[in-house]
Amino acid sequence: MPVPDPSKGSRATRWRRTLLRHDLPASFVVFLVAVPLSLGIAAASGAPLLAGIIAAVVGGIVVGAIGGAPLLVSGPAAGLSVIVADLVIRHGWTATATMVTLAGLLQIVLGLSRFGRAALMLSPAVVHGMLAGIGIVIALSQLHVVLGGAPQRSVWENLRELPAQLVGYHDAAVLVGVVTVAVLLVWPRLVRVSYLPAPLVAITVATAMSSGLDLDLSRVSLPDDPLSYLTLPRWPDAALTDVLSGVLLLAVVASVESLLSAVAVDRLHDGPRARLDRELIAQGVANSASGALGGLPVTGVIVRSSANVEAGARTRASAIMHGLWIAVFALLLASVLELIPMSALAGVLVIVGLRLISVAHVRDLMRHREFPAYAVTVAGVVFLDLVTGVLLGMAVALVAALYRLTHWRIDVDRRGPDEWLVQITGTLLFLGAGRLNQELRRLPPGARVQLELRLDFLDHAAFAVIQHWRAGYERNGGQVRVEEAPDGWFDRAVRDRLGNRKTLPERLPRWLAPWSHWQTGTAPPTRSDTGQPTADTSDPPVAQTTGEIGDNMLVGVREFERRVAPLVRPYLTELARDGQRPSELFITCADSRLVPNLVTASGPGDLFCLRNIGNIVPRHGTPGDHSVGAAIEYATDVLQVSTITVCGHSDCGAMRAVLRGGVARESHLGSWLSHVRLGGRRDDRRGPVAPPPRDPAGPADNPAALERQALANVAQQLANLRTYPSVRRRLEAEQLTLVGLYFDLHEARMYLVDAGNGARRPLPL
Repeated sequence: MPVPDPSKGSRATRWRRTLLRHDLPASFVVFLVAVPLSLGIAAASGAPLLAGIIAAVVGGIVVGAIGGAPLLVSGPAAGLSVIVADLVIRHGWTATATMVTLAGLLQIVLGLSRFGRAALMLSPAVVHGMLAGIGIVIALSQLHVVLGGAPQRSVWENLRELPAQLVGYHDAAVLVGVVTVAVLLVWPRLVRVSYLPAPLVAITVATAMSSGLDLDLSRVSLPDDPLSYLTLPRWPDAALTDVLSGVLLLAVVASVESLLSAVAVDRLHDGPRARLDRELIAQGVANSASGALGGLPVTGVIVRSSANVEAGARTRASAIMHGLWIAVFALLLASVLELIPMSALAGVLVIVGLRLISVAHVRDLMRHREFPAYAVTVAGVVFLDLVTGVLLGMAVALVAALYRLTHWRIDVDRRGPDEWLVQITGTLLFLGAGRLNQELRRLPPGARVQLELRLDFLDHAAFAVIQHWRAGYERNGGQVRVEEAPDGWFDRAVRDRLGNRKTLPERLPRWLAPWSHWQTGTAPPTRSDTGQPTADTSDPPVAQTTGEIGDNMLVGVREFERRVAPLVRPYLTELARDGQRPSELFITCADSRLVPNLVTASGPGDLFCLRNIGNIVPRHGTPGDHSVGAAIEYATDVLQVSTITVCGHSDCGAMRAVLRGGVARESHLGSWLSHVRLGGRRDDRRGPVAPPPRDPAGPADNPAALERQALANVAQQLANLRTYPSVRRRLEAEQLTLVGLYFDLHEARMYLVDAGNGARRPLPL
């Protein structure tokens, strides 16, 4: 007798629980949203109303079952209604359905060809502009229906006839349409119930009002037997080029809208990510089936998909079941649909069309300087046609991209009588070589020029211009110093290694290098064409003496404000507003060679630093200086830090002085170093002892002995930390950790220090 697999049973149980608790309720919500939208989109497309129901059923079941985005809901989309309406006018509905079928077959081919991700290369500005333009066209045409009239053939005609429609005779259709629009706008603000979507409520209110008042209105009309409506495709009676262009337009727009919707839905949930090529194939299968049955084209739609996610859907079962509910409703309750006024559907479409114009997307595009492509696309779609508008938008997007690719800027600033700062940013190509040469030749001869390059790319022509100008300028008595990020384009071109980034950088960025390496004549060695170090003989800029701030400090502060401040200003502004919340108290030596933020790769607000000679923590209650104790109490009691780190370092002058001895106890330094004990004489029960005198030629000059003393000192200070009541309380509550570190200056490497024996060990990987 076979033994049942408990894992399979548990999986089946979990699936049933998910289906009943999450997917089934979500499918009803999406079904209620989809019915009015499907009917309205069919009306706007000039197609039979049942075509919208067919597309919704096929999209829900077929794409839901085999699609690559499980939570994406597919069906008729407002974004395609303008295209379909134009095809219906030119070729008739049955021929248009054939084009829908052919477009689906093309989508299958594109999906099998791995076209899914390539479709996303289309500029978002053009895509959103296309949808916004379509939304404006839909809203203008359906506004006439809301006002009791009929939509015109073009946007120009709709605009021309709109004033007369506004002031002309208005029947009951206007009342129903206005009520529908009002409910759509007010309902989401008053009631936040996901299973009562605004379109359903608006259509229900409008239908109930029109029926209760017995208003004479144009209403939804469906065939008595929906199954008899299913038609076979008929080849269009038109030129092959017209047919192929319609098929291509349907396939491309439907594919792009579906893929963009799939990507957008991925951001709404934490489940499996969309497989775009599979989704494109599924959309093609659905369109082939929908067109063959006489339905509208199918796409993935964000409105129904977001409702699906918000209603709690977990699997693709929700999308499949929503299609089944629509099919049952159309077959068994068609008489209910025929009570819906057409002006109510038009009111829904007016709002749907206007919501295709996303203010948030417009702000994003303006922030990224892509609004011109968006605006041109919108204008082209509205006033010309969809294809022309998209092509114009793509042309503007390409021109903008070419401009950014070739755009560069040069700023020339006089820093002194014979000193000039030249900053070049952007992308330097041969197209800008002429202007670059002209700008550089305007500099007066014989001066000292600092050329700062912040380049995204530098081609050979532009590099040759800079090199030729530099050589000529220096021959005529001038000096040129080139500043660039490590291993930048110019540096690599000088070393003829444009394709290799394994060589060492010429110099560090200024915020990492010491002042002496870029403010004085002691700059670090550069590399010759042979790769050997050479002296940098160019004279760097020197600050004028102010009498209030040191020259090096003044230049450094100016450099920070010019280069670093724009990068860190957002973080500092946030910290200034919200206050500091560091996680670490970092106690280290005052040695100028040890830079805490550099060796920990930390930024503003990360470390609460305490620096003193020898990274010393006097035992609690020791007479004398109280600044260390105050910092510890503030860090533990006020800032609530989770870690206290004591960091020593190699070649520590304080530890050398301890080993040598001889520092007068009466001096401030001698009194401070009395808190340090020699390694091997750590007895926490004893008070501070003055270091004994030592032979100057003794262990202080022994690197190993000096390192042992520095490590022992870190362990001792960790023990001293435990004498503070605030530290003990946090340690006992397991809210604080004490860590010992040791930084080797020669290796530029950090080590952990064992608090028990003072031994160092590598950091964990």
